[in-house]
Amino acid sequence: MLKFWKRKKPADAAPAQEAPVETAADIEAASEAAAPVAAPEPPTEPEPAPVAEVAAAADVDVPPPQAVAEPATPPAKRSWRERLAGSGFARGLSSLFTRNPVLDDAFLDELETCLITADVGVAAATELIEKLRKRVDRREFADAAALLVALRAELVGQLKPVEKPLDVGGRKPFVLLMVGVNGVGKTTTIGKLAFRFSGEGRSVLLAAGDTFRAAAVEQLQTWGTRNGVPVIAQGSGADSASVIFDALQTARSRSTDVLIADTAGRLHTQSGLMDELAKIRRVLGKLDADAPHEALLVIDGTTGQNAISQVRQFQQAIGVSGLVVTKLDGTAKGGVVFALAREFGLPIRYVGLGESAEDLRPFDAAAFVDGLLPATLGNG
Repeated sequence: MLKFWKRKKPADAAPAQEAPVETAADIEAASEAAAPVAAPEPPTEPEPAPVAEVAAAADVDVPPPQAVAEPATPPAKRSWRERLAGSGFARGLSSLFTRNPVLDDAFLDELETCLITADVGVAAATELIEKLRKRVDRREFADAAALLVALRAELVGQLKPVEKPLDVGGRKPFVLLMVGVNGVGKTTTIGKLAFRFSGEGRSVLLAAGDTFRAAAVEQLQTWGTRNGVPVIAQGSGADSASVIFDALQTARSRSTDVLIADTAGRLHTQSGLMDELAKIRRVLGKLDADAPHEALLVIDGTTGQNAISQVRQFQQAIGVSGLVVTKLDGTAKGGVVFALAREFGLPIRYVGLGESAEDLRPFDAAAFVDGLLPATLGNG
């Protein structure tokens, strides 16, 4: 009897377990649809429903990928005008023209003052205003809007001769020597150039030739790690020319496309450090008579007319062949670019319009002027 009872109980228990399952299924089937056959389909349709929701959610997540692509677009979207809008030059010209002024001597005098205070230079500003004044006297401009178009053309005409992109394809390795005073963003510019050249599929090597400033080598190595670019360095206090010489030997043995050499930031009045630049050129000449193939002087756009003195002194010491003007996205007056173009005629290779690597852009005269001037009257 006990065996029978134990055997029967599991038999009773089994239906007791199956019955609730079947009953629950039937109840669910009855609640979802009248026919039990339709009950299996809802379980398959509820799964497409979540799949559709997931797909919908995926569609909602598609903008983030577009938003991820938009960091590439923002640099494109953030035009020169948006980048330069905060400069003293842009603000001055915008406030002047957005009043839709009457074309008279008072307006031209105010325009001349705006150009001079924006570091365009007295000679350049006076020459430009005299040209416009003669055309106003001949009644060539119907209103301020017409004069704005003429001013734009004049400014672009002054910068077009120095709009010469840097071509690093002629030599291998192409030796790029970076020079400039302290604090102009020279090492940061090197990192951005390494990013640009690597993005073009070129192999790049960096030389930590700034052995004078504390942590300069570490800063350059950080940029090298970030861009996946090797850095040739020695200990602090090492001879800068020796470091760059070793880097050139390494670049030649590795068939590297571009060698970018950092140097100590130095004031143009420091004759000892300026002499070191001449030594670097002599030492590089032992391996390559034409090296460096480009001596890029980095200029801080906020320094104003002092930039003229810097270019003159570095030109004598190393023979500057190109300029990079940085920090133009902030409160820089920006007119120094016109002064440099008029005074030296050196190619302006790049300008710095922001902090990201993409914000170091090849100089574009029309885009630069477009960023400084209002598009039309009434739109600053």
